[in-house]
Amino acid sequence: MKKIGALALISFLGGCALPPPQLRLPNAAAVVQEAPLQAGTLSGAPAAAGEPQGEPADWSVAGFDGQFPDPTLQGEVDPAGEAFDEAGSEDQEASMVDPETLEDNLLLSGQDEAPPEDEGTTVIPHELSFDFPVVENQKVRYFVDFYTGKARKTFTRWLERSGRYIPLMRQIFAEEGLPEDLAYLAMVESGFNNKAYSWAHAVGPWQFIESTGRGYGLNGNWWLDERRDFEKSTRAAARFLNDLYQRFDGEWYLAVAAYNAGGGKISQAVNRYGSTDFWEISRGDFLQQETKHYVPKLLAVLLIAQDPEKYGFDNLQYHEPLDFEVVEVPTTTDLEIIASSSGASYEEIKQLNPELKRWSTPPGVKNYPVRIPAGTGEDFAANFANVPANRRANYKQHTIGKGDTLLALAKRYNIRVEDIISMNRIDNPRSLRIGTNLVLPLHASFSRLPVDEMKDDYVRSRRRTYTVRKGDSLWSIARRFDVGEKELRVWNRLGWSNVIRPGQTIVVSAKAVKGSSATAGKGSPARGQKVVHKVSPGDNLWDISRKYNVTTREILAWNNLKSSKVLRPGDKLTIFVAAAEHHASAGKKSRSSGRKIVYKVRPGDNLWSISRKYSLATREIMSWNNLGEDHVLRPGDELTLHVTDEG
Repeated sequence: MKKIGALALISFLGGCALPPPQLRLPNAAAVVQEAPLQAGTLSGAPAAAGEPQGEPADWSVAGFDGQFPDPTLQGEVDPAGEAFDEAGSEDQEASMVDPETLEDNLLLSGQDEAPPEDEGTTVIPHELSFDFPVVENQKVRYFVDFYTGKARKTFTRWLERSGRYIPLMRQIFAEEGLPEDLAYLAMVESGFNNKAYSWAHAVGPWQFIESTGRGYGLNGNWWLDERRDFEKSTRAAARFLNDLYQRFDGEWYLAVAAYNAGGGKISQAVNRYGSTDFWEISRGDFLQQETKHYVPKLLAVLLIAQDPEKYGFDNLQYHEPLDFEVVEVPTTTDLEIIASSSGASYEEIKQLNPELKRWSTPPGVKNYPVRIPAGTGEDFAANFANVPANRRANYKQHTIGKGDTLLALAKRYNIRVEDIISMNRIDNPRSLRIGTNLVLPLHASFSRLPVDEMKDDYVRSRRRTYTVRKGDSLWSIARRFDVGEKELRVWNRLGWSNVIRPGQTIVVSAKAVKGSSATAGKGSPARGQKVVHKVSPGDNLWDISRKYNVTTREILAWNNLKSSKVLRPGDKLTIFVAAAEHHASAGKKSRSSGRKIVYKVRPGDNLWSISRKYSLATREIMSWNNLGEDHVLRPGDELTLHVTDEG
């Protein structure tokens, strides 16, 4: 590391070549040593209409816990605290998203895909060299044709973006002892779009949800989200994949499938079919379609990326590889100051530091590392040294509290009321609400850039959808996805109509919560200590979550379990807890929150009505009673509930 005054400077140049890790081919029941299929030749057909298609896809989300937003939420809240109508917001949101991102999201969602149900004969290509086990078959060939045909425009953009990120990602994977070619999995996850934000709240090039990212060292709050950091998230993804690789005894295809579906789901599939061959377990209806397609998509991406000219991509304009230096700023600093000191634009600094969500480095963090363009380190050091310490952070974020007035704020920070009004475009100072965020200009010269950065720039995408089958009703679909019939009507603009038709595609999940300026400073608590809990007789997720002061959803996410998972004595669960909670929980018996009652099911009851009666979540009732997703309640059944006295 080279020192420049008080600033640490680190250099990185992309594209380092390292020896590939050892290659191991996956199990395959029908691997044949012969020439690969030729481009454009696709045989096989989708499953016939009416054949079982399995569960709807749960899209690529690293560590998604299978849970959905609380169905009691009737809408979303804007920064001023005013609810807006869900049904009318879809077009507004779409209009604010750039066309490229809309196209990315469409391809990432898996819509319009219809690969053959059976993979056919599997062969090993010989003319290309990979350090990841690559094979070809009917499913792989389908996605090669799909990416080079119908999806060519968007896939071309993904290939061109890969030039920016792949050299660094390959280097990190090599350092972690993984196949470098596996870095292309990020293309399947996000298309290298840093703004991608799935319906399950997964973020960044590797699409981590918050709890899984936190388990692999990715922190986040209102000011930053390290899931979007292309270095840190890639290293986290490499370690996550390596853990899955070890879990599945060196079977890469199972590890990759588990990155999508969760390790628990793949373990169940292996046990159900008695096989560790991905192709064999993907023929049944246990895995969801998204997981069945996930490995073939990666293999298709690798085949095309290795030899794009063969598939007609002969005029690619690859983005320049990431080339940067890292400087440490001693105190909170505006990115505008960093940009001007390094001779770069504000946009360049934001692109090199996508984890920074606002206009400055996080307040209160000393010696924060920031990437600047390569070769600008010395100029930065000289220019930055000339900026007075009290002019490096020119704005302050303030959340309106009880009793606050603009005049009081102006006096407290020695600024003018007029500047606060101008900065935040306040039409009526009397209408400010408690919880609203303001940006306070600390000096006379200011820009509106910080105000523009108050909202997250994530692009919400890939809401879960379901294709209506014969015999379905709004009630049965609502029950299946743990949402309300009213939500289904609102999300799909059905009004009060109950009419749905087989083949119709409907939305079955809420949009992710919008980034709100009312959430300033609220970061997720870090749970740094990893403990392993061995399930005892009588244990359930609720009791275990209370013991360690975590949520059942976090336990599900950390262990890649579905909510329908039935715990058995001897099962081991990974839990991340604060050190204090770990010591406090040691030796204590599990306890339940609230009063325990036994509810006897009556005619007409369902989980939704019971949960509303006692102000509970249906997921909690299912967890306490070890009920599966498809469990049907019958009059006379007894349910254990933990309720408050008010319930």
